[in-house]
Amino acid sequence: EVQLVESGGGLVQPGGSLRLSCAASGFTFSNYHMRWYRQAPGKERELVAVISSSADNTHYADSVKGRFTISRDNNKNTVDLQMNSLKPEDTAVYYCNFVIRDTLGAPKLEYWGKGAQVTVSS
Repeated sequence: EVQLVESGGGLVQPGGSLRLSCAASGFTFSNYHMRWYRQAPGKERELVAVISSSADNTHYADSVKGRFTISRDNNKNTVDLQMNSLKPEDTAVYYCNFVIRDTLGAPKLEYWGKGAQVTVSS
């Protein structure tokens, strides 16, 4: 059974830092790109960061570029999101995600964790 379990969320003051971690199991973790998404109250879920299967490529949303860093450990089957210089607008539930694609690259199955709440407030 595929499982993605996020941890590390919490309450932090503006300017502070948090590190989220996603523990993956039930699939060959090193074969897949991994993503972090977030969803703020009343807003659509948005892609925050992506890391390639071998960790040689990363991509970030403009809103977090320079402040957030995605990383992975293919030996431990974990993907992390280091969040620095946090702002109130970073408040959201953060989700770990990956997609299984068919041979043509079309998405076939998509998996999500249950999410971790991050609240940035003074």
